Amino acid sequence: MAQRPTVSDRGTKKTSRVRVAVRLRPYVSRQDEKGEGPCVRGLDSQNLEIINWRNATETVKYHFDVFHGEQTTQQEVFLSSVKPILPHILNGQNASVFAYGPTGAGKTHTMLGTAEQPGVIPRAVREVFNLVSAKDENEGWDYIIGMSYLEIYNEKVLDLLSPSSQDLPIREDKDKNILIPGLTHTTLSSFSDFDKQFVPATLNRTTASTKLNQRSSRSHAILLIKVVRTQRAITNRQQTGKLYLVDLAGCEDNRRTGNQGIRLKESGAINLSLFALSKVVDALNSGTAVRVPYRDSKLTRLLQDSLGGSAHSVMITNIAPENKYYFDTFGALNFAAKSKLIVNKPFTRETVAVPVLPVKRSREEHEAGGCVTEPHKKKQKDEKKCEQDGSSPSAHNHSLSEPSVMDRLIALEKLMMVCQDKNGQTVRDEIQELKEKQREFERKSVLLSQLAKEKEGPVFKNNLAPLQRKPSNVTKPNKQQAVVQPLQVVKFQPIQQLAVVKKQSVCVTKKEKKLSDLVEPPDGKENAKETSWESQLDTSVLDGSKQKILHVLNTGCLKELKGLQQIGDKKAKLILGWREIHGHFTKLEDLINVEGMTQKRFSSFMKANILSAMGK
Repeated sequence: MAQRPTVSDRGTKKTSRVRVAVRLRPYVSRQDEKGEGPCVRGLDSQNLEIINWRNATETVKYHFDVFHGEQTTQQEVFLSSVKPILPHILNGQNASVFAYGPTGAGKTHTMLGTAEQPGVIPRAVREVFNLVSAKDENEGWDYIIGMSYLEIYNEKVLDLLSPSSQDLPIREDKDKNILIPGLTHTTLSSFSDFDKQFVPATLNRTTASTKLNQRSSRSHAILLIKVVRTQRAITNRQQTGKLYLVDLAGCEDNRRTGNQGIRLKESGAINLSLFALSKVVDALNSGTAVRVPYRDSKLTRLLQDSLGGSAHSVMITNIAPENKYYFDTFGALNFAAKSKLIVNKPFTRETVAVPVLPVKRSREEHEAGGCVTEPHKKKQKDEKKCEQDGSSPSAHNHSLSEPSVMDRLIALEKLMMVCQDKNGQTVRDEIQELKEKQREFERKSVLLSQLAKEKEGPVFKNNLAPLQRKPSNVTKPNKQQAVVQPLQVVKFQPIQQLAVVKKQSVCVTKKEKKLSDLVEPPDGKENAKETSWESQLDTSVLDGSKQKILHVLNTGCLKELKGLQQIGDKKAKLILGWREIHGHFTKLEDLINVEGMTQKRFSSFMKANILSAMGK
């Protein structure tokens, strides 16, 4: 049993502010054709400025913990921003590093890097192994390092180490620790072991190409490195530290990325989770918020410990210098400026195994030698109860003999299955004798039951006379009997006297006609009725109207299609989609192939649009 030690000095916890580093990537391609130059530039190792979009002659300045310019290497980013927080993991505390910024700003390059220039993740894991190996063995601690790797894709938590897994839940234990049941956790022995696990898992992450990025991340990736150290002393102390390495997907402007279909849905989920992240930051900075909306998104739920929790956090904000990224860069800098005001309260997570003490026996049991058991006590109580009731075993000789024989038979049969010695034949003979005794007891019980029935007669005797109805003295009134009269021949009346009957028949025919309208006519008759209105129109006018409708269907935009009768927004989008896949409509009847368009709806659509065109 593990027990978390109580912390008496919760009011004097040390606080740790979220450290914010900004990294400006170089131009990916040639600079702007207009020659406007970069929209942002660094002033020194902590300050930078960006053009004020309200007034191009002014600039807005920002101050952060670290500013990495275009020429900064991966090694410099790691040494100045990430390495200082790693020793806390070995002391049972949590740490978090996550990259934030717009799409195409270099977040994945900062976190993963390349084989020649490894990023934050491989360098941080290697440093953790170096710190563990540098520890002195005389300190009396054993270290175990493990990893888990997941992604949040369309608000679903997926295990990258086990691609076949489904959406995983997020839970919180009694100590307010966030955990994911079912997530794969792999123990690591060296950095090469980590590399074998991490590289194939990274390929399972969802990526796609957009207009702004050839390999855009479509999900948030989170790598968890867990370090558990156990003291070899008698107290069995255990401390657990976790390192979260997060590569966030970038916020996207779908007008510039050109996302459609699945890409558009992915972009919506990404922007929604990042918006929830900004709400969490605003709530933490306000100081008056009653509730911090961590549960609005699975991303903020997992980053709950990193923002306003108990972790040493570092946020690396990636920005781009091009003018087309101006508003994305401006928004990222504002978010980073708010994030650096967040204060966390780290503490050491330590558990102590409580020793199991032997249970003390009572004095009576100790004197009795501990031979009295619960079943034995229960048996003694039952025997005393039988003696108090005054029932003797001889009174139930017949009823108790059969269970005793059956018990002996079962015991002997079990003994036969186990026993394989020479006395097996003797045991079989004894079993046979017992079976014969059992049959004899059964025959005797049947005879005794028959004799008892013959002597006693019927079980229930009734000497009372049968019930009889008493004659009633009340005279009943005579019932009127039905009189059957002979048939009479009635002469037919003249037709003038049957006018009422004729009127009734007219009503019946009208009702029958209404019922006949509800019944669907056979094939061919319906089309004849529906096309009867076309025969009343001029052929040239009818053909001209149909050509206009066909022209709108083939060349019209969404607004023009919605201008047609009985065509809404959804139906217009379905027509555009069908047209992109199958090409132009060769005839109006092809409209039936569009999803949701039946023959009846098509006829109504044609009638409404042709009559509307003629009315205009």
